[in-house]
Amino acid sequence: MSAPSEHEPSQRRPADRAAEWEALRERYLLPPDQRPTTIVQGVHHLALLCSDVEQTIRFYQELLGFPLVELFENRDYEGSTHFFFDIGHGNLLAFFDFPDLGLGPYAEVLGGFHHLALSVTRDHYDAAIERLRAAGVQVDLVAGESAYFRDPDGTRLELLAAPLHEMLGRSSSTDPLRRTAQCRWHRGHQVVVRASTTAERRVVPQRSHGNPARP
Repeated sequence: MSAPSEHEPSQRRPADRAAEWEALRERYLLPPDQRPTTIVQGVHHLALLCSDVEQTIRFYQELLGFPLVELFENRDYEGSTHFFFDIGHGNLLAFFDFPDLGLGPYAEVLGGFHHLALSVTRDHYDAAIERLRAAGVQVDLVAGESAYFRDPDGTRLELLAAPLHEMLGRSSSTDPLRRTAQCRWHRGHQVVVRASTTAERRVVPQRSHGNPARP
């Protein structure tokens, strides 16, 4: 699902890119029964950076419920830790710490990491939000199924109370921010033509969740 940006939104009216998106869909988006099989078996691991190994373990294992499954020295950098959490389906979320490299804070840049969205059941979604808020982590809810927050180093995360592979926009009066999407049928399957971003732009304050060092 789409995560709000950390940058202040422009005050100008966004350009209408519907024709551009339609052209890209027409050119590249094949219907499911015509798509080739991917060569990828799955995500082996996604590696992120952290400033404090124990702090990161406590956040991801104790607050989010991701079991720590391995920890050893980084083979490419002496004194650096490489450790892994189980995020289901054989996929791993990994971290490095890089002591003495003077790494800067998280930033939203081209080619950089934006957010990690993880599918959980509704029960686990509700329980994780309760634990995060009890620990003082700000959690912003969007559309009744997406919870956005940050880890102690400012990494943007999303817990999604929706099944894997579900990517359709929807309109519901029960959505907290009344997120709407105009959908239509294209080549036999439903696609989102344009979604309202006004609510999403104002949902996340421009500050880090769980990282007091950043404004």
